[in-house]
Amino acid sequence: MSFIPRYIELYDQGLLSSKARRLRDLMERCVICPHRCGVNRTSGKAGKCRGGELPIVSSHSAHFGEESCLVGKNGSGTIFFTNCNLACIYCQNYDISHLGRGEEISYEELADIMLSLQQRGCHNINFVTPTHMVYPILKALELAVPRGLRVPLVYNSGGYDAVVTLAILEGVFDIYMPDFKYMDPDTAEELSGARDYPAVASAALREMYRQTGDLTVNSAGVAEKGLLVRHLVLPNNRASTDLVIAFIAGLSRDTYLNLMDQYRPEYRARECFDLRRRVTLDEFDEAVAWARRAGIKRLDKYR
Repeated sequence: MSFIPRYIELYDQGLLSSKARRLRDLMERCVICPHRCGVNRTSGKAGKCRGGELPIVSSHSAHFGEESCLVGKNGSGTIFFTNCNLACIYCQNYDISHLGRGEEISYEELADIMLSLQQRGCHNINFVTPTHMVYPILKALELAVPRGLRVPLVYNSGGYDAVVTLAILEGVFDIYMPDFKYMDPDTAEELSGARDYPAVASAALREMYRQTGDLTVNSAGVAEKGLLVRHLVLPNNRASTDLVIAFIAGLSRDTYLNLMDQYRPEYRARECFDLRRRVTLDEFDEAVAWARRAGIKRLDKYR
């Protein structure tokens, strides 16, 4: 029997609309994300994330650079949202996340994008940086589902997500794919402007795991549901990779963990002495060894 995403059932029961209304309420004095900036984003004002009420999209495509379990044969249908609720000084997509490259579109246009990606054969709709755009996503889903949207939905975030918002989203997203960036508050403050990141991300991953469990794939090896965690290894272990791995192993040793080695000094990275170079082979091998010793069974290495 083919996989049927739960968001279809939510739509049929009228629960997708009620979840959208609850998210809009949270945006009136915005507490959608952990910054809780209090801006009335429903009036068109921009919050700390620089987002208002309508979706702002920088690009969309069938993407083949994601994890193999998302890409499959026909690609992952990625939709890149503009802006972000984190301020990472080394962001490799800084033109999108910091400089605001993108275009404000309607909910109808966002629904059209989802359906066009499905029509192209994409195995999923992969929302990149969705944290501040969850209300527009649900509004667009209300339009896309009755028109035939049926593929799994991926929540591809930086990990700085509020549990109260994630709880509302239960059943909407089939696959959670957060980053887990740091385990040290001082580092999180210096590099991403979010001192509480370790505590927030830990709570968020627990909630994501509670909702979806370990990643499951179909007979073709394509992901259908579950948690997939990404971690970018930084020079001089500035991300406390050993502690991040220990947390993930404590959550579940069957967690699909992607250790990433593509760090390069971008944007304002050279403001931090430790980030002025790439990760060495020895540093990355050490990170892999930590994951092996922690008993992580599903380890992907993106180099």
